[in-house]
Amino acid sequence: MKQFLYILMFAAVGIFAMIEQSKPAPNRFIMIGAMAVFMFGLFRLMKKIPSKNDGENEEENGTEV
Repeated sequence: MKQFLYILMFAAVGIFAMIEQSKPAPNRFIMIGAMAVFMFGLFRLMKKIPSKNDGENEEENGTEV
């Protein structure tokens, strides 16, 4: 349920930002807020994807992370 709310919030802010951007003079604070929510969403997404260099570091150092 929590994940669904994050996706819904992310989509709503994205749509609202696109509508705001299409105006002749978009509000800067709304655009900055939308960008912050977008970066937060990317951060949460990238946290789930493992780095492809993790395995190489273990082989070079002989240690586990």
